[in-house]
Amino acid sequence: MRAGRFAGVGVGPGDPGLITRKAARLIEQADVVAYHAAAGKRSNARRIAAELIPEGVLEEELTYPVTTGTTDHPGGYAGAMAEFYEASAARLAAHLDAGRDVVLLAEGDPLFYGSYMYMHDRLAARYEAEVVPGVPAFLAATATVASPLVRQTDVLTVLPGTLPEPELARRLADTDGAVIMKLGRTFPAVRRALAEAGRLEHALYVERASMPEEQWRPVAEVDPASVPYFSLIVVTGDSRNGRRSRDLAATAEATPETAAPGAAELLVVGLGPGPDGWLTPEASAALAEVDHVVGYGTYVARVPQRAGLTRHASGNTVEVDRARLALDLASRGERVAVVSGGDAGVFGMAAAVFEAAEDPAYAAVPVRVLPGVSAVQAVAARAGAPVGADFAVVSLSDRLKPWEVVERRLRAIAEADLVLAVYNPASRTRTDQVAVARAVLLEHRAPETVVVVGRDVGRAEESLTITTLGELDPATIDMKCLLIIGASSTRVSAAGVWTPRYVR
Repeated sequence: MRAGRFAGVGVGPGDPGLITRKAARLIEQADVVAYHAAAGKRSNARRIAAELIPEGVLEEELTYPVTTGTTDHPGGYAGAMAEFYEASAARLAAHLDAGRDVVLLAEGDPLFYGSYMYMHDRLAARYEAEVVPGVPAFLAATATVASPLVRQTDVLTVLPGTLPEPELARRLADTDGAVIMKLGRTFPAVRRALAEAGRLEHALYVERASMPEEQWRPVAEVDPASVPYFSLIVVTGDSRNGRRSRDLAATAEATPETAAPGAAELLVVGLGPGPDGWLTPEASAALAEVDHVVGYGTYVARVPQRAGLTRHASGNTVEVDRARLALDLASRGERVAVVSGGDAGVFGMAAAVFEAAEDPAYAAVPVRVLPGVSAVQAVAARAGAPVGADFAVVSLSDRLKPWEVVERRLRAIAEADLVLAVYNPASRTRTDQVAVARAVLLEHRAPETVVVVGRDVGRAEESLTITTLGELDPATIDMKCLLIIGASSTRVSAAGVWTPRYVR
């Protein structure tokens, strides 16, 4: 017997007129129509497709054991839902094995925050399966407010309201247009995040988009106690683009030559290697006071978003351009922080700022560097005390200096018998330099020389490997690593790796 065909069919956000012709055809031809429902409530997906469901067709209502409440299941919410999806898949599989074609209705789009995907995971590998896209609720909501969501090169971000408030605020500040789903009990935190990101004024709340009960209004006017599940927030890109255009125009008008005499101090802040606990109180206090944060996107993302803070994130190869932007803002009297990972003065933004500040036009802008925990300090601390004596620090990147210079410095450090910390050991385009550096060092160092490899130190993926120069495998090294290559006196003991302060 031929097994039945399985289809996940999107029925759109609420208006039956938004169901696609293909979805309608599959529903009308189905042997079994399945749909999810909350306990004690009608299935919204079935309500949308009701006129298309053939009379007498087999129906499977898959009732959630829990939605947002508590459960006494030994596996908690996740355990209860996993068990439910397994049982639901078994019910649908029984029909498919009997040769019946099964259509599972999905509100909106089947693969957009929907339950269909959990059935797809369990059934698509065993049966012929098809997914029919549907109109997502956020597109219906955008049509409701009749305001363009994004234009041209704008970036659209779809966010669940269940994100932690600081993370939600940061992402809202860093995108052009945004859609926030999963409201209800999360609404108060979402509203605060919008305010912190400076987006509350242009955020629109849409309830039951495309349904007869549809309504919308500014988020600022919404009673948090009245927010149902079928609601979302639309933040259009136009509001941010308008603000960004005004900021850029103001910056362009206030060139260094025409800057106001009351230039503000420019801060260059080291954020440390990653954990919040490694951010110094001085740096934290400074970041809480500035109006602008400038830096590489990865580092700007680590600064908590708050009301009044404007973020200027850019790529990793425009350091001097970033520095000039920060100096321009400071010359206008704006409070600005340029941020770097680790210590800003160790292969960080401090040097780029001072390079740009040599321009006489910025003579009125004072610059102050706030130190941070450097990556070499973090890796060394995890290992023990490998830099307890004289040591050198070298970057293997040849983007700003010729490789011949790097190699000459490696030889000098090896001959001097200094502990060596290696930054930027490899990247996707620099795959052989670690091997070359290792060969150069082995000309002057014994193969037994201790090597510490720290990867993502301070983060969840942290690892620390103790090896030797002779056994170091360059293929295992990437941009996330920092190497500490010991001197002849560096040793490994039960307590850790350390280099004596004395020389005998």
